[in-house]
Amino acid sequence: MKTLQVGDKVPEFISKDQDGNTIRLSDYHGKKLIVFFYPKASTPGCTAEACNLRDNYSVLQSQGYELLGVSADSEKRQTNFRNKYDFPFPLLADEDHTVINTFGVWGPKKFMGREYDGIHRKTFMINEEGVVTKVIDKVKTKDHAAQLLD
Repeated sequence: MKTLQVGDKVPEFISKDQDGNTIRLSDYHGKKLIVFFYPKASTPGCTAEACNLRDNYSVLQSQGYELLGVSADSEKRQTNFRNKYDFPFPLLADEDHTVINTFGVWGPKKFMGREYDGIHRKTFMINEEGVVTKVIDKVKTKDHAAQLLD
């Protein structure tokens, strides 16, 4: 797993959001962007994380940030997740792992003594030029916005 680090330029990517709209990194050129990766829509930790970002969305926007959530879930699952919790930001349905692999967040994980490959919960802050300015490896799901605003 080769994860992007602070100072790395994020390679261009193209993906679909929950509504089937094409989203490109270049759509955010000239804007600050937060890209957060979560393992699975509508699971307790992912819901807590995304709801915390939703509840602090206006604060993040006032700091000039746009948000993108990313998991390998289907468009339908992402749509259900967004609608159920009223998220104001797009959720990418990265079923083919294009964005996941671009950021290097897919790799071996352990859960309840079992090893498997999956998405690592990580968040990247990206400046107006598309360069990573901060990586959060240990996401606090219930207090994630505070980690970003530090």
